[in-house]
Amino acid sequence: MSASPARITDASLEFQSLIDVLDDAYWEASTLESKDIIYDILTVFHRELNELNKLSIQDHHYPYEMITDVIRQVSPKLHRLLANVSKLVERTNTQVRLNRTLRNTIAIVDQQSGSWGQ
Repeated sequence: MSASPARITDASLEFQSLIDVLDDAYWEASTLESKDIIYDILTVFHRELNELNKLSIQDHHYPYEMITDVIRQVSPKLHRLLANVSKLVERTNTQVRLNRTLRNTIAIVDQQSGSWGQ
C-alpha cells in the first residue's frame, strides 16, 4: 500500500480477500489452536466488513476509518499470524495467498492504528 490513506473501497476489497483466504486456512488447519487463532481474526474482519457494507456506495471513495472497536486491537494478532503462517497453514497455495493478503491488510490497519495513537 502507498503512503496515501486507503479508501473505503480498498479496505473492503482487502478485508474480503483476507476473509476468503482465512476461511480456506481455517478448514486446512490441523490443530484446534491454529483454528482458534484463525477464527478469532476472521470474526474481527467479518464484523468490520459488515459495517463497511452498510455505508453508501457513494462514500466508498473516502479514506477508510476503522468502525468497530475490535479492529483497533487486531494489529498485533495480524503480525503474529504473518510470522507464523508456515506453522499454521500447511498448503503452499494458501500460505502464499495469506502472506500477500496479510501484508496488504496490515498496511491498512497499521496506517489507521497510527492515526489513533496521535
